[in-house]
Amino acid sequence: MNTRVMLVEDHRMVREALEHVRTTRFDVVVLDITLPDFNGIEVTTRMRDQGCQAKVIALSAFSDKRFVKAMLRAGASGYVTKSAAGTELVQAIRSVAAGQGYFSPDIAGTLATEMHDAPGKGASLALTRREREVLRLIAEGLRSQAIATHLKVSVATVDVHRRNLMRKLALRSAADLTKYAIREGIVTL
Repeated sequence: MNTRVMLVEDHRMVREALEHVRTTRFDVVVLDITLPDFNGIEVTTRMRDQGCQAKVIALSAFSDKRFVKAMLRAGASGYVTKSAAGTELVQAIRSVAAGQGYFSPDIAGTLATEMHDAPGKGASLALTRREREVLRLIAEGLRSQAIATHLKVSVATVDVHRRNLMRKLALRSAADLTKYAIREGIVTL
């Protein structure tokens, strides 16, 4: 099986890449996330908005979990660090072309450690839509009365949601909830 791959590595290629994904069917796009004009997160988002079905592999010098999570939220299927790219890039391309994800071992280790050590690990998946909404508003600095007004519920209802959030996430304060919401991408600064 032939796999059509596009490599986007510098800023001059970004506009060309966005045009090419509209006109040419690529299976995999390997995308540097630190580009001068746009970052890889923005490019991935634009590609998805344009209806591009190609799998995206982030290529980065950074193994920071914030970059990894942002690329995953934008729609990337894999993440390879440049230090490992020589030996792993072909394997990553083959994996994502086959419909699997791929992460460099250092990235996978970082994410696994975070999931293991995170308070309330996996709990954000168990939050209800309303709890996520209350969490977002708490993280934005609103007090219970303002949240109640915004959601058209009673203050007591907001306080119940706040207690449930703290219990489910094993957190103790609004500050902890705010940090959690930022870390999980529920709210951005």
